Amino acid sequence: MLSNEVVVMPAKRPTRQRYVLAAILLAVLFFSYIDRVNVSILVVDPEFLAAMGIANDAVRKGLLMTVFLTAYGIGNVVLSPIGDKIGARKGMALSILFWAFSLLIGGVATAFMTMLVSRMILGMSEGLHFPLQNKYVKDWFPVSERGKANSVWQAGLSVAPALAMPVFTFIVHTSGWRSSFFILSALGLIPLALVWFMTTDTPREHKKVNALELAHIESSLQAENGSLENRGSFTEGIRSFARNYRFWLLVAYYSLHVSVFWGALTWLPTYLKEAKGFSWSAMGALSSLPWIMALATKIAAGYVCDRTGHRASLIFASMVVVSVGVFFGATLSDPLVSTILLSFGIGALGFALPPIWTMLQDIVPSNAISVGAGVMNGVANGLSALAPMVIGFVIHMTGSYADGLYSLVCCSVLAACIMLIMMIKGTQRVLQQPAQ
Repeated sequence: MLSNEVVVMPAKRPTRQRYVLAAILLAVLFFSYIDRVNVSILVVDPEFLAAMGIANDAVRKGLLMTVFLTAYGIGNVVLSPIGDKIGARKGMALSILFWAFSLLIGGVATAFMTMLVSRMILGMSEGLHFPLQNKYVKDWFPVSERGKANSVWQAGLSVAPALAMPVFTFIVHTSGWRSSFFILSALGLIPLALVWFMTTDTPREHKKVNALELAHIESSLQAENGSLENRGSFTEGIRSFARNYRFWLLVAYYSLHVSVFWGALTWLPTYLKEAKGFSWSAMGALSSLPWIMALATKIAAGYVCDRTGHRASLIFASMVVVSVGVFFGATLSDPLVSTILLSFGIGALGFALPPIWTMLQDIVPSNAISVGAGVMNGVANGLSALAPMVIGFVIHMTGSYADGLYSLVCCSVLAACIMLIMMIKGTQRVLQQPAQ
């Protein structure tokens, strides 16, 4: 007699749902960064400048990014415990809803102060992203795979500016600046759906993660943290990194790193158009070059980071290249050569990003990773909030865009010095486990 029982064969291969998660995190960061960089295009749009009453006012142009960054820094620090308390999925969805609302305010703004309110709400709501991205990576990826995982989601930092610069140049030029805000608000529904329907806080909760993938992830996490059921309290997790000098050196480094990033992102389009004389269309295309290069360097850095276990030396090398590229890009007079060198220098920032966040994940325990990431990203972006406005002030006082770029060189040199200290102190390499 034949049995009606169905024999379920065990899966022969582990699933790869953690890689799907990395792609979703990339999409979230991609859309969030498009929301941020549209102002870089708007500050060279005559219609927007006239509507806001800030034409020929470099300081108030820089203030648009400075207000966002200040609110963003506060949001990182104040709101980051949400990720450790209610989970990454709910926290991320809440963040996206508020950011979409802020863009609607920007689209209907008729005064400069209303636009600043829109930027403030956007900054606060997006302040949750980096803490929650890090919590996802810390809880979903083995130590030996975090460099590549970080390089994937951080690719959004490069893909978004690379695409947004030419795309939104076209939208603003053809449909007007208000259209850019409404389009961005609608696009926010895409990452919201991805996060809510396709992610969970931990791999154990995800229905598409099979036993082999779960064992691969959790065995590495147990080796790193001890028992997954006994990770210590939330307060103990905070104390463990708050007393660690390596964490605060990393915060100091990242503050300088982000100052270079936001300074370049805010002023590069204006520099290319007004200082180098490129046309509107050429400016939009050339503004994307650094971020295309940064995408390639991030991918390379994620692989090298996991392959070698090195962190500090990769970051140090990156900042040396940034310093040299931006310095000569600002110094040389030939517009095309200058642009290429600037793109090469700014693009080298990407090589430092995966090692930075992988180093943070090495230092901070899982039960406090959202807070640790929030503090580092919040302090860094809070301090770097001054960078766009300071550059605007330098340009206003000296009449030279090159002098504004030299301030970025100073930041990158100091950042390299901090990372050299971390190399000397031995904050360099972690033991690697074989990737599966």
